[in-house]
Amino acid sequence: MFTAVRILPFLAVIAVVSIELSPAHFLYTGPFLTPAPALAALTMGPRGTAAVAVVTALASCTTATFNQAWGSQQVYANLSALLLVSLASLASSTARARRERELAHVRRIAQVSQDVVLRPVPEQLHGARAAGVYLAAEAGARIGGDLYEVLSTPYGIRVIVGDVRGKGLPAVRTTAAVLGAFREAAHYEAELADVMSRCEAALQREVSRAEQLVEAPGPHDRAEQFVTAVLAQVPAEPVVELVSRGHPPPLLLSGDEVRPLEASVPLPPLGLAEFLGATPPRAETYPFRPGERLLLYTDGVIEARDPARNFFELPAHLARLDHSPPQQLVEQLRASLLHHVRGSLEDDAAMVVVEREGCGTPARAAV
Repeated sequence: MFTAVRILPFLAVIAVVSIELSPAHFLYTGPFLTPAPALAALTMGPRGTAAVAVVTALASCTTATFNQAWGSQQVYANLSALLLVSLASLASSTARARRERELAHVRRIAQVSQDVVLRPVPEQLHGARAAGVYLAAEAGARIGGDLYEVLSTPYGIRVIVGDVRGKGLPAVRTTAAVLGAFREAAHYEAELADVMSRCEAALQREVSRAEQLVEAPGPHDRAEQFVTAVLAQVPAEPVVELVSRGHPPPLLLSGDEVRPLEASVPLPPLGLAEFLGATPPRAETYPFRPGERLLLYTDGVIEARDPARNFFELPAHLARLDHSPPQQLVEQLRASLLHHVRGSLEDDAAMVVVEREGCGTPARAAV
């Protein structure tokens, strides 16, 4: 479609010249040349638009000379209209080119900013391989209300996957706050539950800051500002430790078996600490042997619906996949998910896969 619009001005010039230089020159074709610069301005830059305007003017002058039409009112009216349209088209094309340059600059800045918030998952870690994928529901976005991070720490590999309530810039701000707290606390807090507490404190600070913004006046319901999250720790021993705050249970892939790692005591999401009760959160331990894989995901995956409103059956899709490396596994899941929803997600979706390779001693990260 874009290419077709580009060649329309030239087709108009060729058609008019062909008619005017033929026995059919008695047909009145002048008005067909006038829109050519305007059509060029839709897809071309200022130089292209100016070139079309010049070619159109030369064609108009050539046909007028060939038909000995100089001095007629129609010729001067056509040239006057062509001049006005050319000037307006040139101005429009110049403004459009400037906006496109500004938009490209903003996109480059946005891409850098998004890469800072959601960094790529390292493929190779000490004793494990990992991969992650993020699908934003908002067109043109690369981050939104879901978050993830995989770090090598003095306590082993630590992973967070979470889902922020809401969308848009407020969700991105909350994502940045929670991820920033995790990246700091994961290297210093020995207990996984304490890392989660630091993430919750960061969320509460972000909610308090949002309440004070001039752009968001009025009362805020703190009960509606929450984040579901799950933390995983893969130490040297063949186990995985989990702390889940209202998040879908991770799936353990062992051979052809897919098993959810359900928390024994359900806990509320981050931001709803008043519902925790007297018992403080603690990590729960599950076997995690070499060759097994752990899949952490957000509810945008399991709640994705096809046109018939059927949910995406994540365990069933996992059971059908081959034993590919983590990166290929998440790409296969991504393709299956997009095929299920016919390319249109209603909610953000994120997935992280960690595969244990061995039981060596994890490298101590620089702190």
